[in-house]
Amino acid sequence: MALSPAWRGFALCPMNHCNVFLKAMGSSGLSLFPWGHCPWRGTRSFLDPEMKAFLEENTEVTSSGSLTPEIRLRLLTPRCKFWWERADLWPHSDPYWAIYWPGGQALSRYLLDNPDIVRGKSVLDLGSGCGATAIAAKMSGASRILANDIDPIAGMAITLNCELNQLSPFPILTQNILDLEQDKWDLVVLGDMFYDEDLADSLHRWLKGCFWTHRTQVLIGDPGRPQFRGHSIQRQLHKVVEYSLPEPTRQENNGLTTSAVWDFQP
Repeated sequence: MALSPAWRGFALCPMNHCNVFLKAMGSSGLSLFPWGHCPWRGTRSFLDPEMKAFLEENTEVTSSGSLTPEIRLRLLTPRCKFWWERADLWPHSDPYWAIYWPGGQALSRYLLDNPDIVRGKSVLDLGSGCGATAIAAKMSGASRILANDIDPIAGMAITLNCELNQLSPFPILTQNILDLEQDKWDLVVLGDMFYDEDLADSLHRWLKGCFWTHRTQVLIGDPGRPQFRGHSIQRQLHKVVEYSLPEPTRQENNGLTTSAVWDFQP
């Protein structure tokens, strides 16, 4: 079943809804904290009872229709009221976290199939959304994980999704990490983030800094959106694996049929 027309526009074309995201990133007013003092929160601090109840009422727990049936997530599905409502009736910020995007699916599948990539390592999940890739890293034995998303409601969703998968909570940062002093990570993962040219340029610069400062491995998941295919970062990418997307994911993403994982090698 497809999304209602309003939500279809949101799910298929996140670049059309990037203004809220970019405004939040650009106007956060962050100071540059030394990383050891960075104000991230443990997951329990996100469990506001009213918001928790709202999310539980208006999302469905599902593990079907994606590349990772072993991960359970709270998502917007056809069984949810807001699936059929006009997008402007959603009372909070745009719920990027409520859709399991194809780039994130590819990254999560790759980590689950190749646990040596993360076992015993530190992992930053940038633009974590529903938290699936961070959860996959945890399932695969990562020693330290930080999920980063500027939407505090995503932090709540990640907390709930950790609980669904019987995982101990990991820290969640809801500040713009691109403005903070870089910490050392063994691996940075990011999916579906190259949907806006300015954001893509900022990410490219930040990822190069990670690589050259700390020799951090960077894995990017993307289903081949034009903004990603046409960006200069393509010259510094090596395709690791490509997956055929399940039919429900294809329907929700305008017929995109595959999603790939890329290794960033500047």
